[in-house]
Amino acid sequence: MTVFFTRCSKKLSRLFTLLACTLALVVGAAAQAEGIDVRNAALVAGEEGYFLEADFEIALNTTLEEALNKGVPLYFLLEFEVIRPRWYWLNEKVLYNQQQYRLAYNALTRQYRLGLGALFQNFGSLSEALDFLSRVRRRQVLESGMLDKGNTYTAGVRMRLDVSQLPKPFQLNALASRDWNFGSEWHRWSVTP
Repeated sequence: MTVFFTRCSKKLSRLFTLLACTLALVVGAAAQAEGIDVRNAALVAGEEGYFLEADFEIALNTTLEEALNKGVPLYFLLEFEVIRPRWYWLNEKVLYNQQQYRLAYNALTRQYRLGLGALFQNFGSLSEALDFLSRVRRRQVLESGMLDKGNTYTAGVRMRLDVSQLPKPFQLNALASRDWNFGSEWHRWSVTP
């Protein structure tokens, strides 16, 4: 009888261990699924200058999604910079620019609207709007001749939620809650023209 219980307890112990590992992986994946991550970014040379191409992975948390669906527009900033490292002095910032995107939901038409300045596009679902927002293609950031041939530069890109554009009550809430601190880390790479 003790042999039977020993075998069962070993099998149950392995089963519980496997179950705990699976649960930890699922919870870890769910925690990583929220936020903005830079998948890749590149500075592409063209005839008119240099173009930024980047891919982000954007997954809104429930707080931001609920606010958006209740009519609060979300403003995202795409930030890009080029730095020339110098060993003898402080690094030189060759360029810093940003572009603001506005994501809003219209309850009457049940569509999401993504705007860039005076231009906008409507989407039938939030995932379509986020997919479009997550791809930056052929965005001119530097004119030709701004980078010296032979020098090595460091380029960086990130995307984040601009909480300064939220309505005032939400700005106060953003200071107290981690849910509104939403953005990617700087993704940096070397560029040699």
